[in-house]
Amino acid sequence: MAGFEPRALGKTGRIVGPLGLASSYGVSEKGVEAGFERGVRYFYWGSMRWAGFGRGLATVCKKARDEAVVVIQSYTRIGMLLGLSVRRALRKIGTDHADVLLLGWWNRSPPQRILDAARRLQDKGTVKHIALSTHNRSLVPEISSGSPYEVIHLRYNATHRGAEKEIFPHIPEARDSRSGIVAFTATRWGHLLSRPDGLPGDVPVPTAGDCYRFCLTARHVDVVLCGARNETDVNQALDGLEKGPMSASELAWMQRVGDAVRSNVTRIRDN
Repeated sequence: MAGFEPRALGKTGRIVGPLGLASSYGVSEKGVEAGFERGVRYFYWGSMRWAGFGRGLATVCKKARDEAVVVIQSYTRIGMLLGLSVRRALRKIGTDHADVLLLGWWNRSPPQRILDAARRLQDKGTVKHIALSTHNRSLVPEISSGSPYEVIHLRYNATHRGAEKEIFPHIPEARDSRSGIVAFTATRWGHLLSRPDGLPGDVPVPTAGDCYRFCLTARHVDVVLCGARNETDVNQALDGLEKGPMSASELAWMQRVGDAVRSNVTRIRDN
């Protein structure tokens, strides 16, 4: 993976590749294993846990458990159910611990009961690091450096670029003094991969690889999640990343496409 080197996932210190794989879109066992062989280390065993992904992740864990960063997400708002949710997810992939427990979709700081339940799992060794997923950008600088959340999942793509002003300038540069940053919805649920109305025909439409490169060119982003459907998607994403960070002209192109997508979505909503 010559374009983007492996890096530490923020203050966790875990070394990861720039691309993470998510379980929710159907990628097969072979796709997960192929990703691992090409440097993927961040595996998001998320809200939709397809059996093929689970088998692939189980194989990866048997082969090199110390290298794989297994992420378990829970949306529970009931503290006593958190441990049950995590243990059930771990059983499906045959491992005794998660490297990251992701508290899913909190747009304010989670209540103490949730954090206490997460810390109990951490004390037992069931999870190593606690993470938070949020759409509330204003929350991220507050929790990035001085909190128990060692990893933050946030929305960032060429259409949703608010993090460039509201998050990235306000968190430390050094990875060892901030939370790891994981970007999701890099393709804006596929909208960036189709030509939007109003985009001239001579302006290229991005590939998924372009969308991942866009996210990773932001120096605070440690990992971008890939919602691969199959092994081909995995390999195409990794091939795209071999081009490395985007130039200023490429970033301007992606921003132009992102703005056209935003204009289309706004117009549809207004109608």
